[in-house]
Amino acid sequence: IAMAATRNVMRAVRVFEFGGPEVLKLQSDVLIPSPEENQVLIKVHACGVNPVETYIRSGTYARKPTLPYTPGSDVAGVVESVGERVMAFQKGDRVFAIETISGGYAEYAVAAANRVFPLSDKLNFKQGAAVGIPYFTAYRALFQKGHAKAGESVLVHGASGGVGIATCQIARACGLKVLGTAGTEEGMNTVLRNGAHQAFNHREANYIDKIKEYTGMEGVNIIIEMLSNVNLATDLQLLSCSGRVMVVGSRGSIEINPRDTMSKESSIIGVSLFLATEEERRECAAAVRDGIEAGWLKPAVGSEYPLEKVAEAHQDIIHSGGARGKMVLLP
Repeated sequence: IAMAATRNVMRAVRVFEFGGPEVLKLQSDVLIPSPEENQVLIKVHACGVNPVETYIRSGTYARKPTLPYTPGSDVAGVVESVGERVMAFQKGDRVFAIETISGGYAEYAVAAANRVFPLSDKLNFKQGAAVGIPYFTAYRALFQKGHAKAGESVLVHGASGGVGIATCQIARACGLKVLGTAGTEEGMNTVLRNGAHQAFNHREANYIDKIKEYTGMEGVNIIIEMLSNVNLATDLQLLSCSGRVMVVGSRGSIEINPRDTMSKESSIIGVSLFLATEEERRECAAAVRDGIEAGWLKPAVGSEYPLEKVAEAHQDIIHSGGARGKMVLLP
C-alpha cells in the first residue's frame, strides 16, 4: 500500500513567496497533476530555464502567479497520459511544450494540448527543452513582428544564449546577413558556428565602432535586442533607414532620444511570445519542424543542472560571465 501511495507524488520545485533564488524549494511529495479535457500529462526529461522565470520568481514581473507555484514552461519529455478530446497525442509520444499549466521544474507537468508539439527523433530531450521558447521567440521577432526579408541584415545583440543562437540559425537559413555579439571568445565562436557571418565582443570598449565600420553607411535593418535597458539608445544609432529594434529582453529602464527614431523613421517593437495567436504559434511550429528536417535547426544546450541545483541555475542565468546555449534542468 505504501508503494501505491507514493506513486502519485513527484519531486517538484515550489515557490511559496517571491524573492531571491533561495525561495525555490525542491519538494518530494507534490501530487502528480491529472490532465483535464484538452490537456496532456508529460513525464519531464528536461526543462529549459529562462531569464523571465527569475523576474517572475522575484515578484517584479508584470504577471504574478498565484502562490505557491512551480516555475518553468518549456519542457521536453514523453506523454504519460492525455485528457478527454486529445486526439493528437498518446502515451509514449516524444514531445516538447512551450508552456505548462502546472510548471515545468518537476518530474511531471500538465500542458494544454495546443501548446504541445511532436519532438523529432533527430533531437534529444535536452535539445527538445531548448526548442520551444527560444526558437518560437526568434521566429516571432524576425518575421511575425520584424517582417525580415532575405537580403536584409540583422544584428543579434546577445547572440550566444538560447534565443540568440536560435535567431542566428533561423536568420542565416532564411537568407539574412547575420551579425552577432557575445561577451567571451567562446561565446563569439559559438555565434559564428551557429550561422553568424561576423561576431563582435560586446565587452570591448569600441565594439560599437567596429559594428559601424563593418556595416558602413548602410546600418543594420533589424536588431534583435536581449538587453534593451543597456543597448537601446546605441541600437538606434546602428539602424538603417526604416530599421527596427525588436525588444526581446530588458532588465530595467533606459533614457533614449526619440529624435534618433525620426532621423531614420526607425521603429522600436516589443516582442512577447505570450501574446501570439493560435495561428501564429502553429506558424512558428511549422518553421521549427522544417528547420529540424532540413538539418540547420540544432539547439545548443548550455549548462545543465539537476533539480537540486535550481537556485544555482537562477543565479547563473542572470550573473554568469557569458551564455553558451540554452540552460536546462534535468529532473
